[in-house]
Amino acid sequence: MRLTLTQRLSLVFAALLLVCCGTSAWMQVRSNQMHEQEVVQGVSRDLAQHIANDTVLMNTQGLMPDAVRDLFSQLMLVNPSVEVYLLDNQGKIVGSAAPEGRIQREQVDLAPIQRLLRGEALPIPGDDPRSVDAHKVFSAAPLKVDGKQVGYLYVVLLGEDHDRLAARGATSAALNTALLSIALVALLCLIAGLAAFALITRPLRRLTETVSRFDIDGVPASATLPIPAEITAGHDEISILDATFRQMQARLGEQWRTLTRQDQERRELVANISHDLRTPLASLHGYLETLSLKDATLSPADRRRYLGIALDQSRKVGGLAQSLLELVRLEHGFVQPVLERFSLTDLTQDIFQKFELTAEARQVELKACFAANVSAACADLGLIERVLTNLFDNALRHTPTGGEVELSLRAQGSFVEVTVSDTGPGIAPELREGLFLRPFNIGGARRDGGLGLRIVHRILQLHGREIQLIDVPGRGATLRFSLPIDEQTATSLAQRSMNLNVPNQV
Repeated sequence: MRLTLTQRLSLVFAALLLVCCGTSAWMQVRSNQMHEQEVVQGVSRDLAQHIANDTVLMNTQGLMPDAVRDLFSQLMLVNPSVEVYLLDNQGKIVGSAAPEGRIQREQVDLAPIQRLLRGEALPIPGDDPRSVDAHKVFSAAPLKVDGKQVGYLYVVLLGEDHDRLAARGATSAALNTALLSIALVALLCLIAGLAAFALITRPLRRLTETVSRFDIDGVPASATLPIPAEITAGHDEISILDATFRQMQARLGEQWRTLTRQDQERRELVANISHDLRTPLASLHGYLETLSLKDATLSPADRRRYLGIALDQSRKVGGLAQSLLELVRLEHGFVQPVLERFSLTDLTQDIFQKFELTAEARQVELKACFAANVSAACADLGLIERVLTNLFDNALRHTPTGGEVELSLRAQGSFVEVTVSDTGPGIAPELREGLFLRPFNIGGARRDGGLGLRIVHRILQLHGREIQLIDVPGRGATLRFSLPIDEQTATSLAQRSMNLNVPNQV
């Protein structure tokens, strides 16, 4: 399980505090034990010497069993925790009152005894004969017979009886109070540390949230590019900050590339519109100039022909200007869709009537294919009419004589799918990239200055939909888009489109 930065800091702090408190408690217990040993050894330091001076335990014949037995009995009555041993000059145990089998060492190290006899600082632990590796405070004194040292009297001050009482939990009240105070201080420090970490990381959390909600368009990121779940799930604040910064960096890079591409498209569009306007304007100017200079010499038939050509070129210029103005209004957000329910079949019939004469003149057949379960669509009626008008106009222009243009409607879940196809030459693969964003030529003829499909793309974009070029065997160019059938879906798509799409510059 991954934790946040605050939780990590809190856990690390709690662990360090636990270690420190545990160490402090151990040191307190250890200090208490050493203090007890120092006090006991200091008070009983000369105990062995007094015993050696007042009691004869060895003579020239060796150990005196009766004297040793009486001494051990008296000491056990006075202080049951005391254990007395007789050592030779090499530290070997030669006498004790220990029960059979309790002695675990045969010899005691003489170095601690020498340190005690020299008066070094207490406590000085020595070997415990009743343990293999334990050490305890002791009192020791040399034993002499006729002025000659024959061994040592070795008194363990805290014997097995003391150990049994200590193992039962017989600790001092002072030690219990000290341990309780350590636990209380640890608890208070933990609470203070957690509060401090929460306060310290609050600015970082605010910064993380601010960066995660930042968007170059000034729109909350939740309305544009939602933060992926793998970023927010199980990561700390620094990881989220890093991920959101990278997301913001990618977003800025994407928008910069989009602006660069749009600028290039704008340049191409201006160049192509200028080229498209130059030809009809030059033709219009030439015929008007001819009419002006040769009006007296022209026959009525030539005059009518020249005027017809000039009017035709004027209509072309007007159409280009009207398309350009319409695209500008769409690109800059001056046009917003007014959603309403309408019948696509009725709209299709209106479009067919609009292009009926043009299709007959070009000897192109118009066909409609409607599925039985097609519902009414919810969109802007005028804008969708413009979409179908542009698609039919392009299809008729590039469908050869004897061909056909077909419009089909079919239900697709909560959408109505609209497909417009023709039997023309289609669109070459090299022209498909950016098909709806830049002008293009098919067979040397430009489709309405390249503005028609761009207008279609922008109108559908305002509805939250897209148009696609698909491949259908036996057909030329086949374009498909879909429209929602319920008002709630249409409103949601349009609102999302307003948040996601920035008006392009033409």
